[in-house]
Parts: sequence; structure tokens; C-alpha cells
Amino acid sequence: MTHVPERPESSARESWSLLLRALRPKASAGQVLVGVLCALLGFALVTQVRHTHASGLSALRQSDLVRLLEETTDRSRELRSRVAELERTRDELASGTNQQQAALEAATARAGTQGILSGRLPAVGPGVRLTLSDPSRVLTASTYVTILTELRNAGAEAVQVDGQRVTAETFFLDGPDGVLVDGVLVQNPTSWHVIGDPHTISQALEIPGGALALVRSQGASSTLTTSEQVEVTATRTVPELRFATPVESG
Repeated sequence: MTHVPERPESSARESWSLLLRALRPKASAGQVLVGVLCALLGFALVTQVRHTHASGLSALRQSDLVRLLEETTDRSRELRSRVAELERTRDELASGTNQQQAALEAATARAGTQGILSGRLPAVGPGVRLTLSDPSRVLTASTYVTILTELRNAGAEAVQVDGQRVTAETFFLDGPDGVLVDGVLVQNPTSWHVIGDPHTISQALEIPGGALALVRSQGASSTLTTSEQVEVTATRTVPELRFATPVESG
């Protein structure tokens, strides 16, 4: 019997096969079980996280819920207090604005009234127009003062004689050619423009023994008409105070 020696190539292949089988990982039943458990644990963790996010407040403990409720209540109380404070500030500002507006309007009205009474401002309103015809210049300064007194007593607010504004500082004088108003000779006929209640003023001038009766008794004549719009256009400059100083009230 003849012995045939093995080839070197065949021995090398068998050696490599044995080495690869030794190095190949072998999965035992225990390893497979551990892998399945790890997968289940991962799935459970993901499910829990999603449930926590989805459940919100339902996942909190009772103590946590009580604390959250107290914080929310305190915050709500603070916000309501802030809203009330802002509303009070708004009302105060509105009230202050209204008071300032009312004071401004009152001051403007007083300034207008003082401007008319002092003769600094022109005026327009209902009143009367009185024309005195005195070609012989028989009327005296005293007669003019009587007419003006009747007008004042009847509530006249603005008076103009020809081109002269009549105020508390106005004076009447008898001149060689007739009556002077603030040093200016009146014209003939003389025109009076008076603003006030037309009915009251006309009755005051026409009463028996009154101002117009005095005019007629002296030989002059008069024409009196009422109007719903009488213009007093003449103004005068108020002199600056030299000695008096206004005192603030309060």
C-alpha cells in the first residue's frame, strides 16, 4: 500500500477555516433574551416620555398642583391690583385734564368779559341804537351822564358814542361847541350803540321823566331802534398800572 502525502495547500485551507470558526460570535439563548429585554426597556422609556408630555398637569403630584394653583392665584391678584392702579391713574389724568380744560375755558371767558368791560375788545350782540339830533347844541354833559346812567342801570354791557368807547374811565364835559366825550366833540346827530337787552334798555330810556324825556325837554330830539345785532367797534387802550399790584387769591 502506497501512502500519499497531503498537499500543503489543503492543510492551509483547513487551518484558516478552524480559525474563522473560533473567532465567529456565538449567540447564546441568554444573549438573545438580554437583547429582547433591552429593546422592551427602550420602548417603555419612549412610551413613558410621550405619556408625560401628553398628560401635562395630570402627571403632577397633588402637592405640585397645590403650589401651582397658589402661584397662579397670587399672580392673578397682582395683575388685578395693577389693573386697578392703572385705571385710577387714567381717571385721575382724565379728571385733571377736564379740570384744566374747565379752568382754561373759565379764564378765557373771564378775559373776554373783562376785555369788553374795559373797552379793550370790540363787541357784538343784541341792543339798541340811539340817535340824538341837537342842531342848536342845547344838550349838556349832564344830560349825557343821565343817559349813560340809565343805560348802566338797564344792564348795558358795551356802549359807544360816535367813535368813542364808553367805559368807567369815560368823562363828559361841556365845551364851547358842545359836549365832549373823553375830550372829543360829539357829532350832530350823535350816534349811540348800546349792547344789552333791547327791551329792558328801551323801556328804561322811554320811561316818563326819564333820559329821553329830558332830551326832548331841552329842545333836542331822539330816535331809538332795537336790533338783534349791534356792533361796538371802538376800543381803547388800558393804561399800565403805576401804583396798584394785583394780589393772587388764596
